[in-house]
Amino acid sequence: MSASMHLPTGLVTFLFTDIEGSTRLARMLGAQYRAMLSEHREVLGRAFAAAGGVRMSVEGDSLFYAFGDAAAALAGCVRAQRDLAARSWPGGQAPRVRMGLHTGPAEPYHGEYATPVVHRASRIASAAHGGQILCSSTTANAALDGVRSPTVTFADLGLHRLRGFDDRERLFQVVAPGLEVDFPRPRGVAAVAHNLPVPVTDFIGRGAEQRDLRALLERQRLVVVVGPGGAGKTRLAVELAAGLVANYADGVWFADFATAADADLVEVCLSDALGLRPEPGRPVIDTLVDHVAGRRLLLVLDTCDAFPAAVGALIARLLAGSPGVTVLATSREPLGLLGELIWRIPPLGLQEAGWKRPGDAVTLLIRRAEAARGGRPVASAELADLARVAAAMDGLPLALELAAARLRVFSAAQLAARVHDVLAVTDAGVSAASVPARHRTMDATVDWSYRTLPASVARLLRWLSVFVGPVDLAAVEMVHGADPVCAVTTLVDKSLLQADGASSPPSATNQRLQFRMLDPIRSYARRRLAEAGEERTARNRHLAWCRLAARQAYVDPDGQPVTLSLRSLDPIADELRAALRWTASEGSARAGLSIAGALDQWWRERGLAREGRRWLRLLYARVDAAGESVPDGELAAAYHVHSVLAGVDGEYAEELEYSRLAEEAAYRADDPALLVRVLSGRGAPLLDVGRVDDAERVCRDAIAWATREGVAGDALFAVYTLAELLWLRGDLDEAADLLASARPLEAGRPVERGRRTVDMILGLVALKRGDLVAAHEHLVVALRSRVVNGFLSRAGETLGAMAVRCALGGEPLLAARLFGAAQAARARLKTSGGVLSVYWVEHEAAVRAVLGDAVFDSAYAAGSALSVEKAAAVALAVEHPDLAADSARFTRA
Repeated sequence: MSASMHLPTGLVTFLFTDIEGSTRLARMLGAQYRAMLSEHREVLGRAFAAAGGVRMSVEGDSLFYAFGDAAAALAGCVRAQRDLAARSWPGGQAPRVRMGLHTGPAEPYHGEYATPVVHRASRIASAAHGGQILCSSTTANAALDGVRSPTVTFADLGLHRLRGFDDRERLFQVVAPGLEVDFPRPRGVAAVAHNLPVPVTDFIGRGAEQRDLRALLERQRLVVVVGPGGAGKTRLAVELAAGLVANYADGVWFADFATAADADLVEVCLSDALGLRPEPGRPVIDTLVDHVAGRRLLLVLDTCDAFPAAVGALIARLLAGSPGVTVLATSREPLGLLGELIWRIPPLGLQEAGWKRPGDAVTLLIRRAEAARGGRPVASAELADLARVAAAMDGLPLALELAAARLRVFSAAQLAARVHDVLAVTDAGVSAASVPARHRTMDATVDWSYRTLPASVARLLRWLSVFVGPVDLAAVEMVHGADPVCAVTTLVDKSLLQADGASSPPSATNQRLQFRMLDPIRSYARRRLAEAGEERTARNRHLAWCRLAARQAYVDPDGQPVTLSLRSLDPIADELRAALRWTASEGSARAGLSIAGALDQWWRERGLAREGRRWLRLLYARVDAAGESVPDGELAAAYHVHSVLAGVDGEYAEELEYSRLAEEAAYRADDPALLVRVLSGRGAPLLDVGRVDDAERVCRDAIAWATREGVAGDALFAVYTLAELLWLRGDLDEAADLLASARPLEAGRPVERGRRTVDMILGLVALKRGDLVAAHEHLVVALRSRVVNGFLSRAGETLGAMAVRCALGGEPLLAARLFGAAQAARARLKTSGGVLSVYWVEHEAAVRAVLGDAVFDSAYAAGSALSVEKAAAVALAVEHPDLAADSARFTRA
């Protein structure tokens, strides 16, 4: 039995070691160096072998081992360091060995491992000093339960960026009796002191506010900056925190809870910001509390009002768990926590009489006005009018932003005159020097505009608040129920809506305009909507618009099917989510299931399969709670979507379970086409789990049944799976024949043809045949269609195939770059290589062998930095094989 048969599999711990200063040591020892090197290998080999390590390679003073047990690997390292220290060495010069470990999923292939986990372990070893044992957080966590000696502990060295990796790795030093403790900071890596966002606009004013907050943070552990939406809370907090990085030994970390999809993900949001990885079987909050314990750091927590109860509970646990944690939070409302210091943000400074240069409020208005005008400077003659506007806006940043946006339509004088007229209607006679407090919040500012609206326009504002993003005139008209041009013009004039891209007021002839409501205004309008008792009507109209908008991705204006482009769903995805939220809580779950069906492929191709499954579960619960009747055919379609999404997530048991439910419902519905689609999806999970014979039988049965029932096109998924299976085992002729017969079926199904799966698999067949011309042509067709139509996950798959085509075509550097792009796409979109994984690994290894590690890694990293679209442009620019100088096409007969 070969040694490769005994290599660890599953969760593997990799160890790299080398001698620090080996070149210097060799010069000092001269002829004795060889004996020292041999003895060093013997000492390490005994310790690692006793710990169950498998030696992978020896090169000079470097060793590479693999362990199936992280705790055993650590024990072996500790023993090795002790044994090295206890020996007498030639010339009295003991070798100082540095060691680095990392743990991750790995499977051996032909007696070796091809995985980034190995490279990460190597980089960790490179970061260590002689006599030091470094490991990743993954290794430390994996070893915690299995450490055989209670005296072995870990010293957290913080987050570091390893050479060749874009993410941050938390490094731990192994501490045990007999080992050195004090070392310099890790070598060749840079500690990340903060993750504060970098603003794209300049920060104006707030000097006194920063001084006040800085003083408060020195004596208060929880300071909450409170104010209305648009008051500049986030910008002030980030600017202040940037100046405090040096004051916190363990860094300043920013988390925006607006990015959390729901309250359950608040802890995950902060965990991601701190660079922590989830620990299997352990609550995220426990990981967070353990992480901050004993550290001195500043947490800048933004948009806490998104989920105030969940955020408040999180902050309370963190503050109780570590006295070194300080929290600077921003919120529209106090969190109600013990020890909370509420600091309300004031407006920007206004002008005083006799001013000679603009104050903060006017300066902000000037800067934003210039941006709104495409960079054209504000004339000095406009400053007085702008000062009037700033005073009317009460110095609130968002109000100034709204006013500046209006300057795309009005001159400064016109805007100032209009603002004065409105104020005269609501608070006549109030001077800028004594603005009432009610004008110093955005709610009051919005209410000031709202009370001047005609009833029909006010109702439109309330009803538009159910949208979550920009809307066009057609959407407004559907909600409004009448010609919306006059009403929309009024809302744009009052800056309650932003006319994106407009250089003039909206008109009936300019249907490309989109109208955007800022969040503070939307929040105000939604409260008004609920107070008016109109929410159900407005949301059901929004739901109807969403269903129509989703349908338009599948059909043309005449109702005829069109090639599905997922890019048409991208702009309305958030609207569809809002509709799903409504249907899963108070609306029609049946309508929600239809929207989920429209989003099926979008979820898959955007790496959001888990989100889709979550929505479907909520909709099932809503069906049961409301007792809503859903036809079996629609229920079967939803179960089938759920099954496919589960498969994308690698949840094969769940995939097969929902496939069974879909089959039962399809039988009840007596829908042969739907039933065939359900059964056609059975082969892929069987193939993924290695049940090749069962997968082939299921696919062939589904294809045969579909042919008998006259619904052959609905069995395309079975055709694709069977073709991949045939390709895997080398039955290339049968695979090609099968795909050729499927081409017209794919072309006749608009929902499928944009993916060009037939061309993709034919390209793979051609690659195995060594026919680069055919492979290039098929893969280019597949890649171009997938990118154009927004099938990003599938496009990433095709990039891998194009990498193989380049490798076989004598372009290894380009191949390495495309391999990197393909892997990055898989990582971003949360997909795996599936049945192609081994194929990619084989060809990556071959390209690496041609280029060498350094060149390959450099090209691979360059490709990893590319988006799918940019990588596709690179791949599509690859020269056709027939254009090569030695092509047979140009050879004389």
